[in-house]
Amino acid sequence: MAADDVFGDTEHRMQQAVEALRRDLATIRTGRASPTLVEALKVEYYGAPTPLQQLAAIHATDARTLTIQPWDRKALGDIEKAIQKSDLGLNPTNDGNVIRLALPALTEERRKDLVKVLVKKVDEAKVAVRNVRRDAHDKLREQEKAKTITEDDLKRSTDRLQKLTDKYIDELDKVKQAKEHEILEV
Repeated sequence: MAADDVFGDTEHRMQQAVEALRRDLATIRTGRASPTLVEALKVEYYGAPTPLQQLAAIHATDARTLTIQPWDRKALGDIEKAIQKSDLGLNPTNDGNVIRLALPALTEERRKDLVKVLVKKVDEAKVAVRNVRRDAHDKLREQEKAKTITEDDLKRSTDRLQKLTDKYIDELDKVKQAKEHEILEV
């Protein structure tokens, strides 16, 4: 594997870490109703944990209400139980056809707790990016030991790798700032 191949793979893996964080942060509740809040919620459906988005249509009917309309009405009870068991802190209302979720306004204390969760998730993503950097650096050192690249090439590649890592760490910080602003917005 040439040094350029290492960088292509490394950048791809770092991008994946950023995208994984974005998907993960979409499930953190802000002040507005969003279907992404419950889409990935696992529902025990005929004995198999199934993502809610595969069982029902999910719509934000207004800024504070989500409606969940299952394709199979027999799943209503299972969906209701899954929402109650989740850490979302929401109370579903079931009218026999759809489930409605009223999202209460976030308290200041709850917003601060959500920011703590956000910081933890961003830190985990940064660790993932740094692990990708470490793996790439190990591959570059192996190439230098195998004499496929020179010591100078290793030094240049290490500097390039650090710049790439810094770029993705900055991107993670921007994602964090945007989400933090969204959470703290009243």
